[in-house]
Amino acid sequence: MATKLAKRVAKSREGIDRNKQYSLDEAVALLKERATAKFDETVEVAMNLGVDPRHADQMVRGVVNLPNGTGRNVRVAVFARGDKAEEAKAAGADIVGAEDLVETVQKGEIDFDRCIATPDMMPLVGRLGKVLGPRGMMPNPKVGTVTPDVASAVKASKGGAVEFRVEKAGIVHAGVGKASFDANAIAENIRAFADAVIKAKPTGAKGNYLKRVALTTTMGPGLKIDPSTLSAS
Repeated sequence: MATKLAKRVAKSREGIDRNKQYSLDEAVALLKERATAKFDETVEVAMNLGVDPRHADQMVRGVVNLPNGTGRNVRVAVFARGDKAEEAKAAGADIVGAEDLVETVQKGEIDFDRCIATPDMMPLVGRLGKVLGPRGMMPNPKVGTVTPDVASAVKASKGGAVEFRVEKAGIVHAGVGKASFDANAIAENIRAFADAVIKAKPTGAKGNYLKRVALTTTMGPGLKIDPSTLSAS
């Protein structure tokens, strides 16, 4: 099994110039050709930014609605009561609760990918900071996951909303589609993601903001991307 995997990885890297900066469209085409796994591989983009997130004025975070969705089934949990809980269920939320859901999460039972809360629930949800925070799942009004409009938030999460947050090393990364997507759909998603990251440039960022960009699939090679090809033509 290991030999087969090694051979497939080696074959996927044939003809790839590790030092070249590919245009976005060229990179997408190359990765689609090499996505030969038995499952639908995720297309992932990583951006090295000229920021130091240890400084508050250099933090980069936000949310973007990918025009062609992510291709994955996002499980959404909503902290809400009464009518808002019913709205969340009607919108397609997978898990809805209040104190009971807080207790479940405190036990480490996290059977969801994205978390939404109504504003009145935040004093309760705030107790989960140590559990949800490290996973990047804590509801936050800046990215639309603390809101009275839970129905819209659930639909956005299910439809292709992707949160991003810069890591310690100044890297932002996200899954932006599946290898089975049409090449144009993948490129559109990547450009939408890049545009959102660029618009989220913090006031404290100096010099070159978008330093390096790389694209890969779950089992595929990593390709360097020419940042100038990320803007919509």
